[in-house]
Formats: sequence, structure tokens, C-alpha cells
Amino acid sequence: MRLLPGRFLARVTALPAIALSAWLLVTFPLLVIGQFTPLTGAFLGLPAVVAACALVPRFVPDPPEGEETPWWPVIAVLVITAAFAAVQIAFHAEALVIRRDPASYAMYTAWIAENGYLPIPQQRELIAGDDPALSYQSLAYYQRDDVIWPQFMAGAPLVLSIGYWLGGLDGMLVTTPVLGALGVLTFAGLTARLVGARWAPLAALVLAVCLPQQWVSRFTYSEPLAQILLLGGLVIAFDALSRRRTLTDRWGGPQTLAAAAGVVFGLGVLVRIDAIRDLLPVVGFVGLILVARRGQALPLLGGLVVGVVYGLVAGYGYSYPYLEYLADSLNPLLLIGFGVVFATVVLTAALWRYGLPHTERVRWLPNAMALLALLVMAGFAIRPLFWPDYGHGSDFTDQWVASVQQIEGLPVEGSRTYYDMSLYWVGWYVGLGTVLFASLGVALVLRRLTQRRDLQWLLPAMVLVWTVATTLLRPAITPDHPWASRRLIVLVIPAFILFAVWFLAWLTRYCERSVRDAGAGPLVRTLPAVVAAGAAVSLIGPSAATSAAGIMGYRQDVGTVAQTERLCESLPAYASVIVVDSGMAGNYMPLLRNVCGVPTAALGDLSPEAVERVVSAVHERGRDAVLVAPEWDLIDELTDSSVEPERHFHVVAQMDPSTLMEPPTGSWSFNGSVWTAVLPAPECPPTASCPSPRR
Repeated sequence: MRLLPGRFLARVTALPAIALSAWLLVTFPLLVIGQFTPLTGAFLGLPAVVAACALVPRFVPDPPEGEETPWWPVIAVLVITAAFAAVQIAFHAEALVIRRDPASYAMYTAWIAENGYLPIPQQRELIAGDDPALSYQSLAYYQRDDVIWPQFMAGAPLVLSIGYWLGGLDGMLVTTPVLGALGVLTFAGLTARLVGARWAPLAALVLAVCLPQQWVSRFTYSEPLAQILLLGGLVIAFDALSRRRTLTDRWGGPQTLAAAAGVVFGLGVLVRIDAIRDLLPVVGFVGLILVARRGQALPLLGGLVVGVVYGLVAGYGYSYPYLEYLADSLNPLLLIGFGVVFATVVLTAALWRYGLPHTERVRWLPNAMALLALLVMAGFAIRPLFWPDYGHGSDFTDQWVASVQQIEGLPVEGSRTYYDMSLYWVGWYVGLGTVLFASLGVALVLRRLTQRRDLQWLLPAMVLVWTVATTLLRPAITPDHPWASRRLIVLVIPAFILFAVWFLAWLTRYCERSVRDAGAGPLVRTLPAVVAAGAAVSLIGPSAATSAAGIMGYRQDVGTVAQTERLCESLPAYASVIVVDSGMAGNYMPLLRNVCGVPTAALGDLSPEAVERVVSAVHERGRDAVLVAPEWDLIDELTDSSVEPERHFHVVAQMDPSTLMEPPTGSWSFNGSVWTAVLPAPECPPTASCPSPRR
């Protein structure tokens, strides 16, 4: 079969979501049964990925006849993808000390990659048993009974484990830059399908240069993987629906692709529990195409159920304390989800006999839909003037926001959420031109859909418009940047870029028709190209400027990997680590336990009696007690200068700043130190019965 550029672009942009979904489908059950190891991954996960990548893309249809794709857009997309990966790998962060989510995911990955199971045992029997002065809980790790549960969902750690197995900590840390690049590639594929292959490089470039895409791709965040799955689900669903099949047709390629799209969508919940919100329009869409008697409806629904079940098992089986923490927002979301499912069933049954309503017959409705879209965007624009938002519901968040306000010289209002600024956040990162073009683009797309035109846009528009609206209304995240930009990068920023590029393509075609119909001269005939070039610059320029002036010129936490390895090597073979500073415990306990592989607990009572009691209990078990603290003098005081503390971990590096009312620029400083003191067990007299060391 001849390798055509359009066919190649269509298939290569579907591959990331297909490959990663196959891996997750196989490896999550391995984690459930406690057999997630390099061996099982190689013998079960890898063949599944190879089989899926060999079989599923064969069903991806070729571009329609008459839409000849040259090679230059394909090459441009691949170059942008490769360049993005190279830059992000070169600037990848080394966030292993838990301050925010990246290190939490990294520690989760290190544990399952090394051990292959959950939950994490506390190993209290190797420290001091049930001594009430000890705690095993830390930031992002919950103590329940005699085990520890990690905070987040399993999807991202399952994928990051591939890098860990191949290259240790460094391999894990460069896996996310690759995922970020695959997200750019997947987005280019969606743009090629909905706008045209010639516009795919522009969309890919705008996404690649925007600060949030670069930022999340330098850390072990879950957003790059979630982006691939949700955008990839739209890509594969587009391919599945490009050929008409009825409910009575035999199973074929379109049904296979629809099932694959459903699985890809649903596995987004395995990566991020809030993906449930993004998938609600997919449920409604299934009802619509079922009423239309499309054969892809039931396979899409079946695949979606499989993926979502994976996510719910991961959440309620292996991250339940985290879901308890999210209960105030998750429980209403689940109720809304049940309501959407119920409403879809009822409306599908009601419309089954009569079919879908003919919205195109209501002459005023298309224009009303377009006007409504513009009014909603205008409402988001004026929201800060009339409806400033307050109320985090967390004293800790209030204190953090107040501290950032003091740094920026803003009025100190710790309860200020800045959610009303959400549209301006988008403008910071992609430019006001993109926001304007996207607003006009979504208005025209909704108008045409109401006229029953361009129906290939129906599912993407439902998912993207819903996600943009709900996210901008309530981002539900601590509002300092670049942290808050995480909430935008999975679907919101890609949606703005996609609608803006679609409007630019429409505007270019409109100018071409106008010039052709007017019979203009050579100079005027260059107008469409000038319009396209100028608008493209207005999309790329602000994004690139924000990134260049922002935080993209340095690596965060540089040196942490080397210092972590040094710290682990310094610990005795039979060490039981006791962290004696409550502020430090949350940051370093997972690193000591998950990476160094030593039993670790935090000592809350620093009285001499408690320290002596716990150390003696460790020695009674035949192990070496290791005191850990961020300062030399704390250990020196607790040991009465009987042991000389040593600093085996010391990092002074750049870290991201926090801003509230402007894009992030410059950097702050991270200074991390770990002092240790090994208190070996007293020598056992030859005639005494002494405990043997226990691992």
C-alpha cells in the first residue's frame, strides 16, 4: 500500500492514545494483583502495545478523496513534536522532594516500579512497633491502619514506570517531556481532521510554545497523559464516525474504532478523577447517535464503560483517602454524572421513535446560539469587575494566597480565589488574539451545528465547550501561577487554539472566495495569504513572548537526583529512619521510604524520653536507628553531641515563582538539606542473647 502523507498523518497522530491505552489496560490489573514488575510489563504490557499499534491504526480511514495532503505539513508537525521533546528533556525538572504534586507522582512511581503493589506497608515492626509518638503519614501519603495509601490516581505512575525501569530516576523524569510532545502530536492530528492538514503545524506550534504546555511537560504531572487520552479519544472517535454504520450492520472497522475511542476516553479517569466531568458530554453524544441509529453508538458506550470502571476501581480501591479529601467537589460531580446518565436514557427513549429535532427549521436558533456563545465569553471577560470570587474552604490555602499577595504588593485577602480571572489566565498564555478568534470560531461552529452542518464537529464541540465553560466558571485550584495553569492545559487551552485556528482557516477561505468572485488583480489576490500570515503571527507571538519572558529558561530542583542517590547510599543496610522535624517529615519521608527503601516514620514528640524510647526499640529489633532532620543543631541537641551529624543531601536550586495577577516570571530559590545521624545498636556481649537484624 502506498504511503500517502494524509494517511500517514492520520495514523501516526492516533498512535499515542492507542499505545498508552493498551499499556494501561494491561498494567493496571497487574498492579491490582501485586505483579506490576519489569518482567510482567515486558511479557504482557509490551505485546499488548505492539498488537494495538499494529491492528487498530489499520482501521483509521484515509482522508476523503479530493483532500490531497502534501508532505510539508506532516514533516512540519513531526519536526515541531521532536523539537518540543528535545527542549523539554533538556530543561526537565528534578522534583523529588514533595512540595507540590510532581514529586508526589514521582514517589508513587518509584514505589510501584520497585515493588509492584499497593498499598505501601508502614513497616512499623522494623521501627518501634505501635509507639504512639510515631506517625507514618506525610504530604500526599495517607496513613490508614497499618498501611499507607498514595494520594493520586494510578494512571500516570503506571506510564512513568516505563522510564523508571529503563533509566532509574533520570529515566522517569524525562518520560513526561516525551508525553508532552505526544500531546502536541495528538493535537495536531485533531486539528488536521477538523480544520485541515495544512493548518495542523500552526496549531501544534501554538500549543508547543505556550508556557503551560512546556511547564507541565517538564515535571512528573498527570496532565500530559490526560491530554493525550482525551484529545486522542476525540481523534479516534472522529475516525470511527467518518463512515456511516447502522445498528444492524455487521461489526467492522468503524465499530472497532468506536470501541477504542470509548476506552481511550474512559481511561482518562484512571489518570485524573476529574476527567469524569469532561466525559459527561460523551454520554449525551452516545444518546444522540443511538437515536440516529448509528452502529458506532453501542461500541463507543461499551468502551467508555470499561475505561471508567478502571478509573473508579483505581480511585475507590487504591486512592480512597484522596477521594475522601475531594468529597466536597467529587460527590456533587458524581451526582451530576448520575443525573446526566439518567437524563440521557430518558431522552433517548423519548426520541427513539421520532428522531432528533430539526433545529435547522427554527430560523432564529442558529444566530441565537452564536450570539449566546459570544455573550458567555463577554460575561467571563467582565466577571472580575462585577463578581470577584471568594472562598477556598481551606485555611492553609488562605494563608498561602495571603503570603503571595504580600509578595506582589496586593491587598491581603486570603480568601480571594481569583477564579473570576480565569479567562484572563488563558489570555496570558495564548494571547488575546487567540481568545478573540476562538470566541468567534466557537460562535460560528455552534451556528453551523445548529443548522446541521459540519456534524463532524458535534462531539468535539460538546466536549470542548462544556469543559471550557465549567473550568472557566470554577477552576477549583490554588490560583497562583504557573500552578493554576495546570487546570487549563488538558483541554481548555487546546480548545481555544483549535477554535481560533478553525476561524482563521474560515476567514482565509472567505477572503479567497471574495477575491476570486471580485476578479481582483494580482496584488489583491495576495490578501488571503497576508490575512493568514498576520493572524498566525497574532496566535504564535503572544504565546512565545510569555514563555520567553517567563520561567522557561531554567531547570527546577537541579541536583536533586544526585543528592538523593548520595543520601540513599549513606544509609546503613539495616537502617530504620526516624524523622525528627515535623515540618520536614512531609517533604522527605516518601523519598526515604519509596526511593531509598528504608522503613521511615516521623517522631512527633521530641522529648529526650521519647527519642530514647524509640531509638531503643529500633535497637531491640537489631537495626540501626537513623535520625534525620533539616538542621545540624537539632540532631546534635537530641543526641547530646554524642554523634556527629552528616549532611548527605544538600540542594540549592531554582524553583518556580508564584504569581496571582500577572504571568509568572523569574524564579525563586529552593534550598533543601538532610542531616543524618546513625545511632548503631550497642554491641552485644558474647554471653547475651541479642536480636538478629531484620529487613
